[in-house]
Amino acid sequence: MTHASTHDSSGTLVHPADSPDSPWWRDAVIYQIYPRSWADANGDGIGDLPGITARLPYLRDLGVDAVWLSPFYVSPMNDAGYDVADYRDIDPVFGTLEDADTLIAAAHDLGLKILIDLVPNHTSSEHEWFKAALAAAPGSRERNRYIFRDGSGPHGDLPPNNWRSVFGGQGWSRVNDPDGTPGQWYLHIFDTTQPDVNWENEEVRAEYDAILRFWLDRGVDGFRVDVAHGLVKDQTFPDTTGSMHTAENEPGHRMPMWDQDGVHDIYRRWRRILDEYTVPGDPDSERILCAEAWVQPEERLARYVRPDEMHQAFNFEFLDTGWGAAGYRHVIEESYRSNDAVGAPTTWVLSNHDVIRHATRLAILSEGYRPNGIGADDPQPDAELGLRRARAATTMMLALPGGAYVYQGEELGLPEHTTMPDEWRQDPIFHRTKGTDEFALGRDGCRVPMPWTKEGPSAGFGPSERSWLPQPAAYAGLAVDQQQGVPGSTLTLYRDLLDYRRKHRFGHGSLAWSPLTDATTLAFLNTSGDGTRTVLVVTNFGPDPVPLPGGDVIIASSPLTDDGAVPTDTTVWLRLPSAS
Repeated sequence: MTHASTHDSSGTLVHPADSPDSPWWRDAVIYQIYPRSWADANGDGIGDLPGITARLPYLRDLGVDAVWLSPFYVSPMNDAGYDVADYRDIDPVFGTLEDADTLIAAAHDLGLKILIDLVPNHTSSEHEWFKAALAAAPGSRERNRYIFRDGSGPHGDLPPNNWRSVFGGQGWSRVNDPDGTPGQWYLHIFDTTQPDVNWENEEVRAEYDAILRFWLDRGVDGFRVDVAHGLVKDQTFPDTTGSMHTAENEPGHRMPMWDQDGVHDIYRRWRRILDEYTVPGDPDSERILCAEAWVQPEERLARYVRPDEMHQAFNFEFLDTGWGAAGYRHVIEESYRSNDAVGAPTTWVLSNHDVIRHATRLAILSEGYRPNGIGADDPQPDAELGLRRARAATTMMLALPGGAYVYQGEELGLPEHTTMPDEWRQDPIFHRTKGTDEFALGRDGCRVPMPWTKEGPSAGFGPSERSWLPQPAAYAGLAVDQQQGVPGSTLTLYRDLLDYRRKHRFGHGSLAWSPLTDATTLAFLNTSGDGTRTVLVVTNFGPDPVPLPGGDVIIASSPLTDDGAVPTDTTVWLRLPSAS
């Protein structure tokens, strides 16, 4: 399809092209698997490692570069595996260490790299270290691995300070001493079963060094680091006045449990360990760290990806941006400005296991507010609007230079399960808050098992009808077998986007604003990393169609108008005639 008008391709440069010999991770598209919900091989209703291994060819065909697995370690599963009891073994619900080795080898055979979750802010209360701490005396070596403090008040019966838990309620719990009398308090920024580790302790640092090496020796290609901004606490333990969900206590002042400068010493140490595993002269052998760091402003986040620290950090401000041209333009500009200043790629993301799926969220998201869950009694989002915007947002995101993460099922356009009965909910947020604040419903709605087939038990998730969370009725029609090879399907859109992006090294490209950008249109030029072509990317956020200049339409997230203009909530990739 060609249109006759012209376009000035001398846009304002925002981000220069990456080096053509850059290592794999700088432009990688990494697919997140939530193991409980990906594929169930044994029919117990919970996904497992053999199920993942069997489905890996699907990801090769999708066109991603790597896979990130949420936790599969031994755990009592009070927080779906983010409460780790043994970092060097696999929980039986998922399989065995041998199953993990098989999965890693199978992925590598398919050309896929494997990242795993590392959870260093806290352990499970079932971890051997914490059980030893409970049995030991105040001031002991065992207690010093965690954050124990005497209580406040005349009898020590009040918490040491007013810190709250992210999951609701106070952030401290009191323990009984070995003689049965009330004793000290321990810090748990999340659930009571997730005691925070003391990163001021060298024994703790050495233990996590050893955990990294254990998995690197087994062949993993990197780690996504959970709560990367939370490991180090202000050792004065001051009271706070801000929300636990933000990194700032008040403007210009960091919350004492988030984004403390001391975390960077830890990540420099880890980077040195990972670099030991790089084969000289082989950038494809580099192992990586990706930070889950809910940190603002962008300059603070960029500190995590300085050359001697982590390789990537999720761009959560992009994820949180409301649907509109001005907001996206701002976050794109600021992200590149901050990350380019430290020589790091920007890592884009729209969905994960902690947020409402963007096929639902973008139908309801307003600037500065993102609910943590939607229930049956809440206003129900417009599914058609949400999917249309989700397709447009992904088409925009995958044209942005840098890396990107895709959450399982978003390539099918899966919505949030917004009508899940409360009796099914398992997130500790739901059970701790009992519906008392905006985060009360928790994250179960985005963690529902994948639909692989329209017919059959559990929509092909496993060989039985069992499913640890219920699948909404809409999932059957969105199953893989209903979209595979179907022109215009969301799965086909993702495959086309990823194929073109990889072939023309768009992740290594430069970005410049197009003069078409205005209050309701976001338009930019990506000149591919191999220098062979320039593509104009146009997203229309406004109500009126946007005419396209001359060029060849490569991909559109939704059909164009009859006269070839871009309708509302649609993104188009257009190859300009001036491109070689």
